[in-house]
Amino acid sequence: MGYIVLARKWRPRRFEEFVGQRHVVTALINSLAAERVHHAYLFAGTRGVGKTTVARILAKALNCVEGIVSEPCGTCEACVAIDEGCFVDLLEVDAASRTKVDDTRDLLDNVQYAPTAGRFKVYLIDEVHMLSKHSFNALLKTLEEPPPHVKFLLATTDPQKLPVTVLSRCLQFNLKRLTLVQIQEQLQKICTAEEVQAEPSGLTEIARGADGSMRDALSLLDQAIAFCGGAVSKESVDAMLGTIDRQHVIRLLEGLAKGDSSALLKEIARVDEFAPDYATILDELMGELQRLAVIQLVGRDEMLEEQEALLELAEAISAEDVQLYYQIAVQGRKDLDVCRDRRSGVEMTLLRMVAFRPNVTIGGGGNAVTGVRPPELKPTVEDTSKSALKASPSLKQKTLEQSEQIPKTSDLAESKAGEWGRLLSSANISGAARQLAEHCTVEKQSDDRIVLILAEENAYLNTPQVKGRLEAALREHLGRELRLNIGTGATRAATPAELREAGEDQRISNAREAIEQDPNVRAVQAAFDAILEADSIQPAENKTTHL
Repeated sequence: MGYIVLARKWRPRRFEEFVGQRHVVTALINSLAAERVHHAYLFAGTRGVGKTTVARILAKALNCVEGIVSEPCGTCEACVAIDEGCFVDLLEVDAASRTKVDDTRDLLDNVQYAPTAGRFKVYLIDEVHMLSKHSFNALLKTLEEPPPHVKFLLATTDPQKLPVTVLSRCLQFNLKRLTLVQIQEQLQKICTAEEVQAEPSGLTEIARGADGSMRDALSLLDQAIAFCGGAVSKESVDAMLGTIDRQHVIRLLEGLAKGDSSALLKEIARVDEFAPDYATILDELMGELQRLAVIQLVGRDEMLEEQEALLELAEAISAEDVQLYYQIAVQGRKDLDVCRDRRSGVEMTLLRMVAFRPNVTIGGGGNAVTGVRPPELKPTVEDTSKSALKASPSLKQKTLEQSEQIPKTSDLAESKAGEWGRLLSSANISGAARQLAEHCTVEKQSDDRIVLILAEENAYLNTPQVKGRLEAALREHLGRELRLNIGTGATRAATPAELREAGEDQRISNAREAIEQDPNVRAVQAAFDAILEADSIQPAENKTTHL
């Protein structure tokens, strides 16, 4: 016998062999065991997740010689014939090639006749959404009131295209994409059975490339075995799939963390030697940024592999910058098709990340330029405290209450609300740890202990990892052992985040008032009957222009 491809050789023949889809398999087994069998089933899902396979197993369970069973025996004449594709009472139809109404009518002409060899006459219609409107109309009456010896098994990748009248007459099951772990475990099982040496990391790359489809995974495994000469390795799989070595992406993130545009361009030049798919570079970059965001805001995820590099990057890149980079990468991915060439599109996307990153000095070598919002121009907590309290009476009241209730035991227990903010400004705290700190107020403190209060609506910021990073940063800044306790409740003083927001509001209010009182603006309004759009007025940065 000739070689049989893995996708066919390892196609499940029993429900117990099915990978994943337990919500579908369990429902079918229970209904078969109780002999409560519907006359029409619709299996929907993306390609390669088992729609046709589960339909064939169901056909075997209905026509098994042992009777209607929850698990076909797989050895009787009916089961063997269905596996070999020659069972006379299983009519498999590819709706994509038989879309005309005449084809449907010819198919249904024999519905009234009893099955020849089996218990039921089963119609398996694949890609049923491809049928024409007239074909659906011809099918409807039979689908609604079929003879007792007829069962319809429909499969589709696009159930939205089916008429509602058809959907309402079927028992519908939605098959899910398989997870990375499910695919990898099945690939490992197959490699062991086929006596193929395979690195787990190589199988992981194949599973990732399959994108939830087991059939695609088996086809890629077949290709990898041939490409690698019988031994599947990660390097060979990466070369076969055209994927990018993860270290290249990590180095790109390190360049972004430093704001070094020269390092970014040099890394793209190194990647270019492998003739990559540049869309894949941005896809991988977005994937790593997503993992960074999870680590920063949720904590270490045991499911993530090779986290050490990401943990260092999570400290070096703020949570706000990670979100900014992700959005720029998404937009850059959309723009690739209209770029002069894809390499320049990726380079421009990376340079845009550096150029739009706030509060940094960007560039490479000796040609550094300041970012969009220079650090010296961004108001600090100290700069905004006075205007914030003036703009918001409620914040002033909070500050007065704090001065009455917090004892002056050390530099961290001052009565002024700005003390906590000034400590944060002087300490080296960034990312999610800074976000947590800026939403807290000091409740109590001693030489070795600080008690902070966090509002209930911001409780999600207080994860064990983020709290540990904040505690370590404060310990390093103060130069002594320190224990940090964070509770939730109503804050009795203005938080640094509230002060900053109030300060920004005051600056915007001052800018709008200055524009409205400007004599030139008033003259233009009077001459042209113009209307001043107040929402469009923003405070100008005090930039110094060098000519």
